[in-house]
Amino acid sequence: MFCLVEPVTLEATIKKSRFIASAFPVVDEAEATKVIAENSSATANHNCWAWRIGQGYRFSDDGEPTGTAGKPILATIDGRSLDNIVVIVTRWFGGVLLGTGGLVRAYGGTAGACLKTATLAPIVTMVERKLNLRVSDLSMVKARLSSFEGMRIVAQHFDGISAEMNLQIPEDDLETISRLIADLTRGRSKLEP
Repeated sequence: MFCLVEPVTLEATIKKSRFIASAFPVVDEAEATKVIAENSSATANHNCWAWRIGQGYRFSDDGEPTGTAGKPILATIDGRSLDNIVVIVTRWFGGVLLGTGGLVRAYGGTAGACLKTATLAPIVTMVERKLNLRVSDLSMVKARLSSFEGMRIVAQHFDGISAEMNLQIPEDDLETISRLIADLTRGRSKLEP
């Protein structure tokens, strides 16, 4: 799965109708709803949209024939394995009827062309773990952990002889980091849920 790094917009003219597709990264349904409201044009004939956040999704044809706008936009999102995204395609009618097939191609195609220009980043699943270790092992372990992209130390607590760290670790690196910590501390420390 991938997510947008930043918003992106693309404009197209199809049989005299003007289409503007805009894609935005979002974290939840409330943000998606807000983005749709803020980026819909009151002067347009149709503001069609779709969003996907995890397993949740919604779409709207906004007055276009059922299944000709929102669903093709969502299909484009899913076809590109995107998550945490809302795509809005706004249409100003140009006087030429496109028919249902033409609408599906216009909305899905404009959304697809917009997403082709987007900068994407892979979505990394993170897991949280605790690590208790001796203060004498701390600097060596932290130095080695810093070489893992995406790994974060969320909190640290110290007393005279030990340290406790709360870590967020990329799920794909969990086993490697677990072995590394055991090796560096000679088995004295291990990651705990």
